[in-house]
Amino acid sequence: MDLMLRDRVAVITGPAKGMGAAITRAFANEGCRLALLARDLGAVEPLADELCGIGHPCLLAQVDVTRPEDCARAAAAALDAYGQIDILVNVAGGTGTIGKSGVETEPAEFDATVALNMGGCFNTIRAVLPAMMERRHGKIINVGGTFGMRGRAGRLAYSASKWGLRGITKSFALEAGPYNINVNCVAPGMVDGPRFRDKVCADMAARLGISIEEAASRHAEEYALKRITTDRDVANACLFLASDVSRQMTGLDLPVDGGWAML
Repeated sequence: MDLMLRDRVAVITGPAKGMGAAITRAFANEGCRLALLARDLGAVEPLADELCGIGHPCLLAQVDVTRPEDCARAAAAALDAYGQIDILVNVAGGTGTIGKSGVETEPAEFDATVALNMGGCFNTIRAVLPAMMERRHGKIINVGGTFGMRGRAGRLAYSASKWGLRGITKSFALEAGPYNINVNCVAPGMVDGPRFRDKVCADMAARLGISIEEAASRHAEEYALKRITTDRDVANACLFLASDVSRQMTGLDLPVDGGWAML
């Protein structure tokens, strides 16, 4: 199926690593013109050079998404370069403290996680939405997480921030809907990759005296589909929600987790 995304302008935050890089490549392969927003430009420059080298236009902007002025400046740069913004994909985020109970979590740690995972998306949406509203067209995809749908002990700040992102998504969907703008949230579960293998599976393996592969299999057994999500699975969900194939879907929480959140 042709998703008809060619020449649309996609602003992507957190494009350098893991699912962010997979999402960036997926939109490039659909023919989108890209504006890549990253706090560390050095981390994203190799990907941008790779994509530009094969004919995919890329604009880079150094942005801390927790700073509204950075987000406004980047949106203006994208408009100056391309004349429009069609798509925003908010990938940038962080896990914050892991393994601490709510009582053990310091207020500053909680605030920092909420500022990044909720405030960052709020800032970027505010920055791009006026241009989308003027053209009466736009697609906004926030990348949340299934711990914002079921909660998780030991990850209070992260879970709370992803629950809050769902509220931001739904409120903006209601406000932007009359302007033909869709606002949705993709919620990945555990995503295969270095962090999953080297941290999550390694911790389980050490605790239970099993191999990392066995630990990965045990995680997969928790899911209805008995397999771990990949970066490409998340990227495909973002492409779907960025396309007009999903024109009648807004305010949606879309788990991409093999069936964990619904169990």
